Amino acid sequence: MKNKKNGFTLVEILVALGIGTMMMMAIYSAVNSAQKSSSGIEGKVIAQQDARSALELMAMEIRMASYNPNLTPNIWLSTANCFSAAANQNYRGIQEATASSLTIEMDIDDSSSVGDHENEIIRYNYDTGNQYITRSTNCGTAQPFLGALNASEATKTVLVVNNEAAIPVFRYYDGSGAEISAPVTTSIPDIRRVEITLVLDAFYSNPSTGGRKRIIYTTSVIPRNHIPTYSY
Repeated sequence: MKNKKNGFTLVEILVALGIGTMMMMAIYSAVNSAQKSSSGIEGKVIAQQDARSALELMAMEIRMASYNPNLTPNIWLSTANCFSAAANQNYRGIQEATASSLTIEMDIDDSSSVGDHENEIIRYNYDTGNQYITRSTNCGTAQPFLGALNASEATKTVLVVNNEAAIPVFRYYDGSGAEISAPVTTSIPDIRRVEITLVLDAFYSNPSTGGRKRIIYTTSVIPRNHIPTYSY
């Protein structure tokens, strides 16, 4: 009587290896796709959080433009030459109003003087070439605000691309709702509302699509202290 030996033929082994390989490739593809999707979502969320935080801070500070609780006359300063020239007192707490930059002033410590306390003079400026916004206080050095100054900095999560979208960062309106053409100079006292628009591309490309996610945030701010209720 012959002994019957159980085993696999070479063909069966090759078929099993092939099926196993295909299963492993399918699992790897699914895991890799999930990781890419997760990375893309994370980058989008971080960009949105930074954009919202920046917009909220800008709105809060711009709302305080011309704050002068003691109604002290002639406290407004010129920031065009870092205080070396007299300000236009009719412009009050908005001494600069262009499509890409805005300078606001306020007497937040009730000292009847502007510039003697930090954050009383704030300037936002959009650098179209480097696609970032800076914030400077009391005519000091401009600091990264939204989008870092250097692409290698870890804080860079977005590119400010208003220039690519042909949308100004700042737009200005009078009391009737009519837009005041920027740059605003002699009509600065007429400003009643400032519209802020941020057009942003996530700095890191979406791993799944290879493209950058674009988001647009906008808000309107009423500088409540800029209304010339009193003469000072």
